[in-house]
Amino acid sequence: MSQLKSIDDFTKIKDKKVFLRVDFNVPISGGRVSDTTKIEKLETNITHLLKNKCKVILASHLGRPQKNGKAGLSLLPVKQIAEEIFNQKIEFLEINQSTKQKIDEGEKKLFMLENLRFDPGEEANSRDYANLLSSFAEIYINEAFSCSHRAHASIHSITKFIDSYAGSTIIDEVNALEKVFSKSQKPVACLVGGSKISSKIDLITNLMPKMDFMIIGGAMANNFFINDGYNIGKSLFEKNVENTIKKIYAEADKHNCKLILPEDVVCSKKFDQPGVNKKINEVNDDDIILDIGIDSTDKIDQMLEQSKTVLWNGPFGLFEYDNFANGTNDISRSIAKYSKKNGLISVAGGGDTFAAIKKSNQQHNFTYISTAGGAFLEWLEGKMLPGLKVLENN
Repeated sequence: MSQLKSIDDFTKIKDKKVFLRVDFNVPISGGRVSDTTKIEKLETNITHLLKNKCKVILASHLGRPQKNGKAGLSLLPVKQIAEEIFNQKIEFLEINQSTKQKIDEGEKKLFMLENLRFDPGEEANSRDYANLLSSFAEIYINEAFSCSHRAHASIHSITKFIDSYAGSTIIDEVNALEKVFSKSQKPVACLVGGSKISSKIDLITNLMPKMDFMIIGGAMANNFFINDGYNIGKSLFEKNVENTIKKIYAEADKHNCKLILPEDVVCSKKFDQPGVNKKINEVNDDDIILDIGIDSTDKIDQMLEQSKTVLWNGPFGLFEYDNFANGTNDISRSIAKYSKKNGLISVAGGGDTFAAIKKSNQQHNFTYISTAGGAFLEWLEGKMLPGLKVLENN
């Protein structure tokens, strides 16, 4: 990727009005924000801008109001918790023709716009809507890597009307991903879990040439078990992916990448019953595979000990249930251990992956954890992210 335009010294934009595109698309339950991670992530950057006497306009979407309606999707609860996190009063503004005047004349230094997607022009990448948004400020900074795979007005078209930059969180994200993809220290291990092999095929095949170990887990491993002639009982699997599996095996051979599958698994009859550790050839017709087994996590630990760089996307079991979180927790602890002990460069990403790492209480021991989902995967798949393309130096 070409060099992104960024601001190294915030004093260069002292006293400016800054449109800060953030991702405050956070879970809200009962009118209260239930996970503040995305908001807390930007506390330092917002503090720096305010210290340089900038007026900061926070702009985010929340949910899909054009599809599901606006009820429950106001950013007002986000504004309320953000005031506590930033220790600043925030002026909350609807988006209309009078918004600019309210910002210009307002005494407060921190503003938050109502849900960007309340206007259909956001998702339509409307130039008119982007022009309106740009009129609120003098500088645009994108701190929403997780939204940058979308060509939306506040991500893409807005940059045509205002001096625009990539924020430090985007720079950090790209640098972390490049450590895995193009500047990795070898050996490199990639752990790919989750449920659908079809959603990860581009990721796997694009990364395979760079990897020494490709470790497959989660329900997607069941498709490989079927291909290799094993019984998976009543476990989740995908239909019509035989050619996909064959392609992955062929790519592994072509690039001399060691493809590693679980040797044992944890099975149960029901999600709410404890599991039994079994070799893969011991799975019965009425079993459901819900986690990887002890021998498998030991083998993964050995691979991680050898590695210098690791990328992890997707849990290796039904981690939401404590009975089936052990495999994912063991992997999380192993990566954290070798990050501290051996200087392993550890990068993880995706919503479920972050939730799993957080559940194991190892989130502070990884080199970098991305909270982005689609953008994280699309970048690693080699796809162009529209929101970053417009921020490249010409």
